[in-house]
Amino acid sequence: MKLSIVIVSYNTKELLEDCLKSIQNAIGKIETETFVVDNNSEDGTQKEVKKNFPWVKLIANNQNLGFSKANNVALKIVKGEYVLILNPDTVLQKDTLSKMADFMDQNPDISMATCKVELKSGKLDLDARRRFPTPWRSFCHFSHISKIFKNVNFFSEYYMDDIPEDQQHEVDACAGAFMFIRSKDLKKVGFFDEDFFFYGEDLDLCYRFRQQGLKIIYTPITKIIHYKGASSGIKKHSKHLSKISKDSKAKAIKESTRAMELFYNKHYKSKYPFFVTRPVLLAIDTLTLIRLMRLK
Repeated sequence: MKLSIVIVSYNTKELLEDCLKSIQNAIGKIETETFVVDNNSEDGTQKEVKKNFPWVKLIANNQNLGFSKANNVALKIVKGEYVLILNPDTVLQKDTLSKMADFMDQNPDISMATCKVELKSGKLDLDARRRFPTPWRSFCHFSHISKIFKNVNFFSEYYMDDIPEDQQHEVDACAGAFMFIRSKDLKKVGFFDEDFFFYGEDLDLCYRFRQQGLKIIYTPITKIIHYKGASSGIKKHSKHLSKISKDSKAKAIKESTRAMELFYNKHYKSKYPFFVTRPVLLAIDTLTLIRLMRLK
């Protein structure tokens, strides 16, 4: 088996349908298995997959396990030489799978890769290629200092937009929307950390890959479209696509900032003194309150 595709879905039936159609169009001659792990959606997702996509291996959870746990359910049984972690709110190009598989075949020193991830607007999803969020980088990003001094690397290193998007390069981390991973390396590093419920798990996995000296590459040889935030309903550009309740949106907001705290405590707390850690954790709590206040 060449490729195993794993998609975690939660109330994104229409988007998932488009995603699966694009996969079907992109598989070609690649020996592929596709898993949809559904987190107890209430929009008829499971019925839709069974009826219209019988080639998909559906894993139907009876509760919302979150992104990490749901992915891991499938990752424990995949058979592919490569694993593609894919969001349901994405659409592949016809050449996406073939070009990425060939790219990994030709570069055995690369453990994980992502392609060009475009938003519906045509702009690059900046999370597709980013540096790790050190306290300084995070401060510059969330305080918007990076926007004021956007041409000064010292203040704007949160994302890697200082490098042309049509240039292939190594990255610290890519987004869970599209992670093309060599299976043997994934088994070596370990699956997603299940302490992360929703958000942050992709960053954590990339951090652990980099800790072991494994290479992660962004390559613009192909692309996907990403309707970002459809599962959470908290992104301005995609909230019209979401059917998530206000309570679920509030939970997504809390999980997004809890992931920041979890990542910091896991990877950075031991590296920084108390007078750095305390303001960082206070800033995360403040950011949570601000985002909840903005929720409509």
